[in-house]
Amino acid sequence: MISHSRRHCVVELQALPSRIGQIRRIVSAQLRHWQLDPLIDRAALGVTELLGNVHRHAQPSKVCTVEIELRLGRLTVSVADSDPRLPVLRAAGDLEELETCGRGLALVEAVSEAWGARQRTDGGTGKVVWFSLRAAPAMTPPTGTVRIPSKPVREVAPIVSVAVEPAAVITSVPVSASMQASMVASMPAASMPAATTAAGATGAGATASMPVTPVSASPPVAVGAEPG
Repeated sequence: MISHSRRHCVVELQALPSRIGQIRRIVSAQLRHWQLDPLIDRAALGVTELLGNVHRHAQPSKVCTVEIELRLGRLTVSVADSDPRLPVLRAAGDLEELETCGRGLALVEAVSEAWGARQRTDGGTGKVVWFSLRAAPAMTPPTGTVRIPSKPVREVAPIVSVAVEPAAVITSVPVSASMQASMVASMPAASMPAATTAAGATGAGATASMPVTPVSASPPVAVGAEPG
């Protein structure tokens, strides 16, 4: 029979080798349900040794009760049987080889933080052997939404590159009247544009904009001007 509560589990069984593995799985599943995964190996090993002692030594019956309880941050595992004789911890050299295990209470003492034995106080005849472990719940990931405050981040404006054909760029260079007259005087009459000839008729102090041919991909040509 198995009885469960929120932090308490009781299992009654016959301490036979075929049932000990089943109890190990029950204890492991219960501790996993309580999120006590770090204690599973030690608790399962300790309860196996206590059940092995019942199987070897309890008289006249092998019926026992396994109880696991979590209270105030401590896990207690106990096994109660009908034999009133209290167990005795033997030295390592006195351990005898038995069919279920051969380590007994020495191993229970090694894997637990505390252990002990007492006469039953529930009105029955027999004893209770127990051990305890400090409970350390396993780390579990948060199930809710985690909000992390952060400062707003300014977005960097994208850089736009525009390809322009050199021939499509037209530059207008301001030229003084005296420099324009010197340039016109040095050019052949046949090659002077009409706009330049008309500009020469302006006053000496005037400034005109002389159209320049579109910029090409060829290297620029420096134009020299004589001082006016």
